Amino acid sequence: MLTLLAYSMVIVFMALIMTKRLSAMVALILVPIAFGAIGGFGPELGPMMLDGVKKLAPTGVMLMFAILFFGLMIDAGLFDPVVRVILKIVGGDPVKIIMGTFVLAALVSLDGDGSTTYMITCAAMLPLYKRLGISRLVLACVIMMAGGLMNILPWGGPTARAASALGVDVGSLFVPMILPMIVTGMWGLFVAFLLGRRERNRLGSIALMRTGAGADGHAMTEAAAGDPQIARPKLLWFNFLLTIGLMVLLILGTLPLPALFIIASAIALMVNYPSLHEQKERIGAHAANVVPVVSLIFAAGIFVGILSGTKMVDAIANSVISAVPDWMGPYMALVTGVLSIPFTFFISNDAFYFGILPILAKAAAVYGIGAAEIGRASLIGQQVHLLSPLVASTYLLVGLAEVEFGDHQRYTLLWALSAAVVMMLATVAFGVIPLIGRVA
Repeated sequence: MLTLLAYSMVIVFMALIMTKRLSAMVALILVPIAFGAIGGFGPELGPMMLDGVKKLAPTGVMLMFAILFFGLMIDAGLFDPVVRVILKIVGGDPVKIIMGTFVLAALVSLDGDGSTTYMITCAAMLPLYKRLGISRLVLACVIMMAGGLMNILPWGGPTARAASALGVDVGSLFVPMILPMIVTGMWGLFVAFLLGRRERNRLGSIALMRTGAGADGHAMTEAAAGDPQIARPKLLWFNFLLTIGLMVLLILGTLPLPALFIIASAIALMVNYPSLHEQKERIGAHAANVVPVVSLIFAAGIFVGILSGTKMVDAIANSVISAVPDWMGPYMALVTGVLSIPFTFFISNDAFYFGILPILAKAAAVYGIGAAEIGRASLIGQQVHLLSPLVASTYLLVGLAEVEFGDHQRYTLLWALSAAVVMMLATVAFGVIPLIGRVA
């Protein structure tokens, strides 16, 4: 009964947001409450919801001040030189712009933090997409594909979780995955090329101005310029050093992320806009970006809290594992790779890697498949994981890219699945995971 309730809840939730019957925030709140009440958990729902909100509260605070900080940096003109350089390199060709977005997102993702990747890449590229009329769904798609790929890095989270859950060395999981990651990265770049060509066919080769665009770059510079009323060109180096310092402290883990962004936002606001009137104006200007994202985070806390508190997560996991027939035993590495896609989409990484992966590894051991091989297979689902409504940073991405969550899922899902398939094929081709167990 609980299993049926859990699947029904997930299906209804996904259907409502993808058909736009309800907004993501409303669905995240009302759907789990309704199904929790149907399941007879009514009196317990309050504490469950509060537990979920508490877990995501630090993330909500971090995203609130991160959006404010990078919004202030955009206002002050920190990223204007970057946009101008990109404009000069790519011209008005959507193919180059979108491929460049994928490369930039992959490079920024080296720090292992999805939120940072989204903020920096969107801050640098969104003005360009807006000015040239390129679809922002494409922006969100290629950034997410790059983020999903680089999420496999040992310091990104899933690899460390898999290694801890299986009791194997992180290096033994990650190093063999480098070649499949390179192949999948090449596929991601090819997808960016395809999307760019589609946009180029839709828009044509875009001229930023009808005349003089190629003479001395003046037209491009003008197109990339921000609002001169709020720009602070004289503080460019201060803002640059402040941002670099923030990134360094973030990577070193000197302070928790929420604290770092709170402090950095206060400094940025005080130095760039010293008067009280200017500060209120800037905070008000970014409230439209902050409120939708943060409200989604706390709404997701309701969903996560009820999903975990009612044990619906466990019910889904047990049902899928029990549905694996005996004849699939020798193919448990492939089965794990396939299962990692829906599992890491519908439940959290923690629930999958610490609750389900050890069970899959024990089943695979009977057929001579090692724990490290199962661990590598479990990472394949990360290509789709970031599309999950349970991933807090994804709400930041859609907020920054100014697209609807359901639209982003519909547009990106098939491309993300294609990346998972490519990674699966590459891991088998390079012998990273076995096609069949060594014991019949």
